[in-house]
Amino acid sequence: MSLKYTSQHEWIAHHDGLATVGITHHAQDALGDVVFVELPEVGARFAQGDVTGVVESVKAAADVYMPVSGEIVEVNQALREEPGLANTDPLGAGWFFKVRLSDPQQLSALMDEAAYQALTH
Repeated sequence: MSLKYTSQHEWIAHHDGLATVGITHHAQDALGDVVFVELPEVGARFAQGDVTGVVESVKAAADVYMPVSGEIVEVNQALREEPGLANTDPLGAGWFFKVRLSDPQQLSALMDEAAYQALTH
């Protein structure tokens, strides 16, 4: 599984045409305590860069963007019930949704970990 990042602070882990998406450690740290997440509907299709949901914290609200074009195949129901998972385990249990990629080539335009670290430091 390979991890990529967006400049809007989403991560995407992809494997065999499916990908899991969430927000990065940097994003959750900047937001503070997450109190609510709005997730997309299963079956919805989004283009790369579309807003797919919202994450709200005690400090601010931020849009969640689609890293690659595709169809939502699953959302993290546990995150709806316990939004703080985005803070405590953003790269694990705090994932937002899973997507079936419609154009896997879009992954090549995303940042690897070194490039993302350079962006955030």
